[in-house]
Amino acid sequence: MKLVKWLSFLLILSIFVAAGVGHYFYQDFTTQTLSDDIAVFEIKKGSSIRQVAKDLEQQHLFKPAIAFVLLAKLSQQANKIKAGEFELKKGMTAQAVLDHFTTGAAIQYQTRIIEGKTFKEIIAVVKADPHLKQTLSDTDYKNIMHLMETLEGKKYPNPEGWFFPDTYSYPRNTTDLQFLKRSHKAMIKKLNQAWAQREEHPNIVTPYDALILASIIEKETGQPSERPMISRVFLNRLEKNMKLQTDPTIIYGLGDKFDGNIRKRDLRRDNPYNTYTRKGLIPTPITTPSAEDLQAVFHPATSKALYFVAQGDGTSYFSKTYREHKKAVIRYQLRGNAKKYQGDR
Repeated sequence: MKLVKWLSFLLILSIFVAAGVGHYFYQDFTTQTLSDDIAVFEIKKGSSIRQVAKDLEQQHLFKPAIAFVLLAKLSQQANKIKAGEFELKKGMTAQAVLDHFTTGAAIQYQTRIIEGKTFKEIIAVVKADPHLKQTLSDTDYKNIMHLMETLEGKKYPNPEGWFFPDTYSYPRNTTDLQFLKRSHKAMIKKLNQAWAQREEHPNIVTPYDALILASIIEKETGQPSERPMISRVFLNRLEKNMKLQTDPTIIYGLGDKFDGNIRKRDLRRDNPYNTYTRKGLIPTPITTPSAEDLQAVFHPATSKALYFVAQGDGTSYFSKTYREHKKAVIRYQLRGNAKKYQGDR
């Protein structure tokens, strides 16, 4: 009987000792701080608190792992951790790190789509980005619009112009498709918002018409403040059933054949993007337009101008008549040499 009592006493004593030792080690754990100046720690999607704790221990950040799990459960944060990369700084305690995993922001990377770029150029940017997860094949890119949302229920097979130019922030492991979908949604939103507040024009019947003209304005604009005037020139020409006669559409139509020079034969060779041989808008945008380009389409300047020519300083000279335009071309483009003028031929 005495032996039983003695064994019971030893068992109870060992429990109290273990509890005391455990409490001591737990308290010691909670006072641990990171010794590294900066550590980047990644929590993969779907990771459990046990996996996170194990990874922290293996990377010599916090140990033992069981203590981090206990801390998370006691603070009711075990099921609240987020996936992503987190910046951990020197001096952070386990509780501070846990708070960061549950309420803090993951490290964000940035990629910029620049206005005036073609979809081919945008693809090159996306493919070269080391922080985007590459999942799309060349075939996927050729059929990319089938993976995008529609505008008013209509599919537009050509991706040109459909990706809004902006700087996008995102966490690691964001896929190329997710990135492009986000940019496409942004363009649809901007286009719909601008369309809802537009000044109506008989030749801009659909939002897609506006996207096409906005892309031309983007390529023709040297001075940002001139966008509304350039828009007005093209709208005036459309009203009068005149050809748009804009070189950027010629360049786009030539594609890889363009060598930096537009020749007379290029102006005469008919194709859907030749605005010297065909009237009206071209079939698709030729580049990605900015929000300012869209605003210029929907809110053009008030003018009867039908022509414009670069003055050599980034600005344009606008003319109401062909005669005035001819003089401007001779003055600003041909340095006063009227014999070189070939516009009448």
